[in-house]
Amino acid sequence: MLTPDRHQLILKLLKQQSTVKIQDIVEATNSSESTIRRDLTQLEKGKYLKRVHGGASRLQGKLQEPSMIEKSAKNLQEKKQIAKHAASLVEEGDSIYLDAGSTVAEIIPFLPVHNIVVVTNGLTHVNQLIDRNITTYIIGGFAKPKTNAVIGRGALESLKQYRFDKCFMGVNGIHPEFGFTTPDQEEALIKQTAIGLAREAYVLADDSKLFEIGFAKIGDLHEAVIITNEHDEESLIEIKSKTMVKVVNS
Repeated sequence: MLTPDRHQLILKLLKQQSTVKIQDIVEATNSSESTIRRDLTQLEKGKYLKRVHGGASRLQGKLQEPSMIEKSAKNLQEKKQIAKHAASLVEEGDSIYLDAGSTVAEIIPFLPVHNIVVVTNGLTHVNQLIDRNITTYIIGGFAKPKTNAVIGRGALESLKQYRFDKCFMGVNGIHPEFGFTTPDQEEALIKQTAIGLAREAYVLADDSKLFEIGFAKIGDLHEAVIITNEHDEESLIEIKSKTMVKVVNS
């Protein structure tokens, strides 16, 4: 089968299934695994798909934004592993910012409770933080129903009153060329500002966010350390050339 024909078939399979294993492509195209790996690399560079561990996945729409309920239910075990490592970075005496992301929410049960202060724009975070007797401030602004994030002009002005030792961010996309992105430009501005107010910035993202691109840019990769779960090491090379990546293995 000629290369263009293989590429068309791979993209057709992705339209049907969203995620396809390398072995399934090998069988469908009657090609070698090495040939298919080269095909996937070429298609990823052309922004037609993204590589995932053991196969390929269809790219999300740039404006696609799942609800907080949808995000919370996806890749939960991976998010808990990432969050547990992130929480281990918090020290007594730290002031930290917790973004409204679903992975960031998983940090809360692992946080030290003594002598830390948390600022957040995540409405769903507040009760958990109060239940653990953690000193908590929530920024003011518009409460966005879909993501339960506080955003807008009021949120931005409120956020600027604080300075942080560490901030922990969620994103929708991580890409070596286009940086950290998210579908909503107002949320992007809040995230960008919080990163700029922190001494250390961390982006928490399971591997489904790698090589995705959202509508609104948050910042370049060098602006934050990435904490993610186990992923195809070959795919991480380009991202690791731009920033530090901590891979939390299962």
